[in-house]
Amino acid sequence: MTKMRAIGQDVLGGPEVLKEIEIDKPEPGPAEVLVRVHAAGVNPTDWKHRTHGGLLGAPPFVLGWDVSGVVEATGLGAALHKPGDEVFGMLPYPYGVGAHAEYVTAPSRTFVRKPANIDHVQAAALPLAALTAWQALIDVGGLRAGQRVLIHAAAGGVGHLAVQIAKAHGAYVIGTARAAKHDFVRGLGADEVIDYTAVDFAEAVQGVDVVLDGIGGDYGPRSLRTLRPGGTLVSIALSNLADMDAAAAGVRGEVVLVEPDHAIMKEIAALAEAGRLRAELDTVLPLADAAKAHERGETGRVQGKIVLTVVD
Repeated sequence: MTKMRAIGQDVLGGPEVLKEIEIDKPEPGPAEVLVRVHAAGVNPTDWKHRTHGGLLGAPPFVLGWDVSGVVEATGLGAALHKPGDEVFGMLPYPYGVGAHAEYVTAPSRTFVRKPANIDHVQAAALPLAALTAWQALIDVGGLRAGQRVLIHAAAGGVGHLAVQIAKAHGAYVIGTARAAKHDFVRGLGADEVIDYTAVDFAEAVQGVDVVLDGIGGDYGPRSLRTLRPGGTLVSIALSNLADMDAAAAGVRGEVVLVEPDHAIMKEIAALAEAGRLRAELDTVLPLADAAKAHERGETGRVQGKIVLTVVD
């Protein structure tokens, strides 16, 4: 077996623990494909796992879940894709980690065809964040055409895709963001944008059907006040929502952890191909600069997504 480059860590800590390493190139097993990674997304879950271990436990490990690349080989029975196909997808979350490397293996249905009208960098920015937004808003929140949705951190990685997904489903979208990002959020299709630093969103917004909270802390309890009776608060910040608080407010509270979903990835690809879903790129860096990507992400000022390029 040949070797490949990857970004790994042996200990938990700050961005400085990330090192370029050489490890064995994987081989696809039954129903798996081997993908040559061209670009890989970086998400908040990456720097959280780097720091705390999270769902992965103790290192060593290679982070990264978002992949866009080219199929190089297929395992037994993996007939969905062929060598040479350009594909993108999210490695099975959370334990299928390892996108920040030159190659990955994963179940073939992890991936769908990359739309020809977007490049690998754009494609790598989509899977985890778009799946999160779709599953939270549509699958769990039940968002439908004509309903009102409040999206917190609407300029962020998940938030800016959530705005577009909600609009694609015919919703009236209200987003929260700093004033400097209002034009950006409106450009995504938001109908209203609230500067959370200047006003209390819980007082400014009423009667929404669904709230998407990617911030946590007191945002969940405060957001309950914005919902209509029977509405739904969906937290992707993994906050421990008190069921009694939601029930007392006459609404539903749910916590969502992103899951792989081939059918939804096909829907995401179709929206991207139609030009109705596009990732804003905040920062694009080579694989070797993964630590810088983490540093940028941890500023909390990211507008859109961070992507690492693996093949120039």
